Amino acid sequence: MTTSPPSPVADDSPKGDDPPRDDLGLGPRAAAALVFGSSAAVLVVEIVALRLLAPYLGLTLETSTMVIGIALTAIALGSWLGGRVADQADPHRLIGPALGVSGVVVALTPLLLRTTAEWSPALLLLVASATLLVPGALLSAVTPFVTKLRLTSLAETGTVVGRLSGVGTFGAIVGTVLTGFVLISRLPVSTILIGLGTLLVIGAALVGWRARHWRRASAVALATVVVGSLATAFAPGGCDAETRYHCARIVADPDRDSGRTLVLDGLRHSYVDVEDPTYLKFAYVRAIASVVDTAFPEGEPLTAHHIGGGGLTFPRYLAASRPGTRSLVSEIDGGVVRIDRERLGLGTSTGIGVRVEDGRLGLRRLPAGSHDLVVGDAFGGVSVPWHLTTSQALGDVRRALDEDGLYVANLIDYGKLAFARAEVATLAETFAHVALLGKPADIGLDPTASSVGGNLVVVASGRPVDASAIQEALDARDVGWRITTGDALATWTANARVLTDDHAPVDQLLQPHPGRTAR
Repeated sequence: MTTSPPSPVADDSPKGDDPPRDDLGLGPRAAAALVFGSSAAVLVVEIVALRLLAPYLGLTLETSTMVIGIALTAIALGSWLGGRVADQADPHRLIGPALGVSGVVVALTPLLLRTTAEWSPALLLLVASATLLVPGALLSAVTPFVTKLRLTSLAETGTVVGRLSGVGTFGAIVGTVLTGFVLISRLPVSTILIGLGTLLVIGAALVGWRARHWRRASAVALATVVVGSLATAFAPGGCDAETRYHCARIVADPDRDSGRTLVLDGLRHSYVDVEDPTYLKFAYVRAIASVVDTAFPEGEPLTAHHIGGGGLTFPRYLAASRPGTRSLVSEIDGGVVRIDRERLGLGTSTGIGVRVEDGRLGLRRLPAGSHDLVVGDAFGGVSVPWHLTTSQALGDVRRALDEDGLYVANLIDYGKLAFARAEVATLAETFAHVALLGKPADIGLDPTASSVGGNLVVVASGRPVDASAIQEALDARDVGWRITTGDALATWTANARVLTDDHAPVDQLLQPHPGRTAR
């Protein structure tokens, strides 16, 4: 029998762009790096998204809940769909596109959100959801893709899945800590997202570098990121400075050469006349000044503590109107303090000291009976931070005041004023004498008009409040407000629940103005 030479075997391996499948194996280090990086990126995007949305939606519990909910939905969706797709296609071909598309969306997020908020606010939630869901789901799908590639033996299933799950969780922790403690304090949010998007696109290019078609796609993606980055610089809604907590701007008063307004996350927080600190533009600040000027002898220096700084309008007023006054301010945002010094003319010899600290912690440091006056004017987004509203926090205020000391605080509420009523009820549990200043309709003195809402000023002390003198001062300053005390205030407060550290649903009680008007 004769044998013929063996015939050529058809080569079914891929030609040209892609190497054989055996060359696409994923080593343990590369697998860990992909899972770690993609998990970290999801948390970076989630945290930074909160800061991007705060100027338009407020930094409220509802905004935080929405962002966290969308991020968790993206993680769940990406993990589930990623696992299904990994069983039906070559996972190695999916990793690069997942990273690349995520990178483009992440880098364009500042441009998309700020432009949408400016030109089509009604679509903001939809666009925000998409910019969180798309990269979150795609990045979360990387873990099941990588897991599929690393599962070469059923005997090692538990080890591989457990190791990669742990690496992903650690990556999420690092992303959270790095963003909260390092990145946001040093970089603008747009820079963080553009930088992260660029890294993801570069990662995608490295994963699929040997595929010629993917090199072209990576080049296009990187070019898109570059163009988007340049466009972000011209997007509306920019900040003069991005602090640890706020998008901050200084707006000059066109009607007063020395007037400046500090705008934080789209809200007017403070008005400062850099040449005349006794000029008070905002009605609530004039109301606070009316109370303090009435409660203490004219020109007498005071020892005052201020919870919340902003533009330091009232500490400046006290320094100018009561020489020798010592004011200590607890301001949580060091970036705002820096703006006060660099842009709003805060000098070093004004008798105003500032501590960059949380207001509640600042209260605890005050010696008992050491202060004549405590002023509450701290806001996170559109509300007083809940931990400054409780009976325990107000107990710290009462402890810091001397026997005749005075606590005066700025509140904002709308609608049924449920939060304001609860806060007044809480103050009445702590102080013997409480008064409320506001528009007549808001404090129940004009039964023919419905509540307008906005600023209210509450006064509390261990000594009686001279309501008639305060009203005269309000009228003299043309505030247009009234004061209520005693039974009338008790009727207005009704059966409002006292706020405590154990139960202080401030975000649910408070009804913000639909237009988020200035303070």
